[in-house]
Amino acid sequence: MALLNNFFVAFSMIALFLSSIHMTLAARQLLQLPTIPNLPNVNLPPLPTMPTLPNAVTLPPLPSTQMPTLPTIPTTIPQLSLPPLAGASLPIIPTTIPSIPTIPSLSPPPSTTSP
Repeated sequence: MALLNNFFVAFSMIALFLSSIHMTLAARQLLQLPTIPNLPNVNLPPLPTMPTLPNAVTLPPLPSTQMPTLPTIPTTIPQLSLPPLAGASLPIIPTTIPSIPTIPSLSPPPSTTSP
């Protein structure tokens, strides 16, 4: 959705730039210019001929050397074990929420005037 919004904003900005009066006048002026004359044809020299390749010659056979053998890959993976955590215990998480202590409220002093 954001990509669509960005595209819409960019398209609107381009439309605003192209619709300005200065751009319109510049385009009209370019259309009213006389046509550009054709460039003269230049006679290029001919391309050099391709050299001929020699006939295919048979290559001598490659030497037959014995390739060394590759080492074998083990098929079983050794089991890794971690040492026990000695002396480190997990913290105890309380299961009940402690009650919040209440602050006693003070009553306002008695009024001196009677209604």
